[in-house]
Amino acid sequence: MTEKNPLVEVKNLRVEIPTRKELLIALDNVNLEIYPGEILGVVGESGAGKSMTGNAIIGLLDHPAHVSAGEIWLDGKRVDNLSEKQRSEMRGKIVGAIFQDPLTSLNPLFTVGEQLVETIVTHRSLSEKEAREEAIELLKKTGIPAAEKRIDDYPHQFSGGMRQRVVIALALAGEPKLVIADEPTTALDVSIQAQIIDLLKTLCKEKGTAVMLVSHDLGVIAEASDRVAIMYAGRLVEIGETKAIIHSPLHPYTSGLMGAIPKIGEDAEFLTQIPGHMPRLNEVPKGCAFHPRCPLADEKCIGERPQMEFVNNVMVACWKSRSEEIAKYRTQPYFIRKELADAGRS
Repeated sequence: MTEKNPLVEVKNLRVEIPTRKELLIALDNVNLEIYPGEILGVVGESGAGKSMTGNAIIGLLDHPAHVSAGEIWLDGKRVDNLSEKQRSEMRGKIVGAIFQDPLTSLNPLFTVGEQLVETIVTHRSLSEKEAREEAIELLKKTGIPAAEKRIDDYPHQFSGGMRQRVVIALALAGEPKLVIADEPTTALDVSIQAQIIDLLKTLCKEKGTAVMLVSHDLGVIAEASDRVAIMYAGRLVEIGETKAIIHSPLHPYTSGLMGAIPKIGEDAEFLTQIPGHMPRLNEVPKGCAFHPRCPLADEKCIGERPQMEFVNNVMVACWKSRSEEIAKYRTQPYFIRKELADAGRS
């Protein structure tokens, strides 16, 4: 990135969840940066720690989950040790959030216009009349038809997809420096997905807004993000420029994710699969957490946890990232990769 100073810095972040029986580690030694005007895509299976990372940054971890180690810096200020009042003041003005379930973000007792106007007036120097006009423009930008009329409707009068667009408008209302978008396009059809992606890109380009885009949809990530962070079992396993990650992944898990994407013109009977499943928080194995599913794993992978290191301008945590094995695995046709995967499963 051209910016020298990141807007967001997450340093050695560790999030713990104490239970009656044991202590669960939800995030372990997570390090990442997001720069002004950049979209960082965060990818991984359900339970990988994507949403947990976003919630830690914005200060919305559900009790008893808490930050037990590390630091979170936002716009040059440390925010993980703020009081709840200070965090509340930060939300909306500095950080906006788009959650997957719009019903958790909207108050059913107020019209969407009242909620938008309140947010705009609270965080920006506008009158209520100016705020209402701004709210209508935001609704238009996020794809709400007849915004002048719909602004006075209540959340229950909108469909699920329409409510999600209102939530996106609400997140942008305070003109935050950072937007954490957790599956923002899940409930939307393809045409509206493209519209929302274009909106996020415009924000980054014109206002220098930074975006943390959490998604399972690799197509959305590839289209929208400047860099991609791959998470597995609460740990970062690979992070780098989107083009490099998509075309030349260095971690076997990343390679498996990319191999599961259908390719135009490729004659394959099946998509590449990753055997097994991601471990539960109380079952994360020693060494590389991915080794039980990895066809390239050896004794070192089983016994020693790899640390993030630079390889070809990409940060990756894998003992095999510098070997010829990962390059061969990545470029093999489907049936050979499946044999390797089956061999790793047995």
